[in-house]
Amino acid sequence: MPDSITKIVEIAAPVERVWDALIDHEKFGAWFCVALDQPFAVGGASTGHMTYPGYEDYRWEARVIAIEPMRRFSFEWPATGGDKQLMENGTRVAEWTLVEFLLEPAGEGTLLTVIESGFDKVPEPRRSNVMRSNDGGWTEQVENIRRYVEH
Repeated sequence: MPDSITKIVEIAAPVERVWDALIDHEKFGAWFCVALDQPFAVGGASTGHMTYPGYEDYRWEARVIAIEPMRRFSFEWPATGGDKQLMENGTRVAEWTLVEFLLEPAGEGTLLTVIESGFDKVPEPRRSNVMRSNDGGWTEQVENIRRYVEH
C-alpha cells in the first residue's frame, strides 16, 4: 500500500504569488478554509479551526517543519482523516503525517506539488480511511489554491 499522496497543479501565477498564498496564514486560511490563530513559524504550533461549511467545529492543529522561501513549506498534522470523534473526544492521535508544498517555476506560472507522507505509521483500518479522505481533500485543496491565486 502506498505511503503517500501526491497532487500536482499548474498555477497561472508567479512563484512569489503562490508562495504568499501558502505562507501568509490569513491567505492560507482563505483558500484552505481554516481560521488560524497566528502566523506560521518553523518549530511552532499552528492552531485554529476549520471554516469549511459543515466542518466549522473541527480543530486545526499542525507543527510547522520547514519554511524555505519560494521553494518549500511543510508541516505535520494528526492523521485523523477528518474523523470528528477522534478530534472531538480529545483523543491524541499518535501518528502524524508530513505535508509538503513544493514550488517550481513553470514558464510564466508555477508548478505546485503537494505531498502528504507517513501513512505507513497509521494502523489499519484507520490508515485506509485517512488516505481515502485526505486524497479527496487534497484534490479539492490544490484546486482551491489555484483558483485563489489565479483570481
